[in-house]
Amino acid sequence: MTKAMSGKVAVFDTTLRDGEQAAGTRLGSREKLMIARQLARLGVDIIEAGYPASSPEDFEAVQLLGQEIEGPVICALSRAVPSDIEACGKAWRRPSVHASTLASAYRIST
Repeated sequence: MTKAMSGKVAVFDTTLRDGEQAAGTRLGSREKLMIARQLARLGVDIIEAGYPASSPEDFEAVQLLGQEIEGPVICALSRAVPSDIEACGKAWRRPSVHASTLASAYRIST
């Protein structure tokens, strides 16, 4: 086993974003917060919270999870364009934010 392979598997949960892909499903901030609290209790490592640049509702949900959830990394989706990445950064008041793009991940300080 190499140093890069520590043996730990990180659980990356997409429920809060992929769960909305079903027709007629829309999770508000409070529903996402309730689900995220349960995911944190289950020991999920990373929670994909949404796409802050897509709507005020997604921005609010990502912001709320970033402020309220302790433990898991809260991940926000972003295109690889400055305005989307900035929306991810503005969604938190924490020292760091993870923003995922289709091609890569960024760690930005706020």
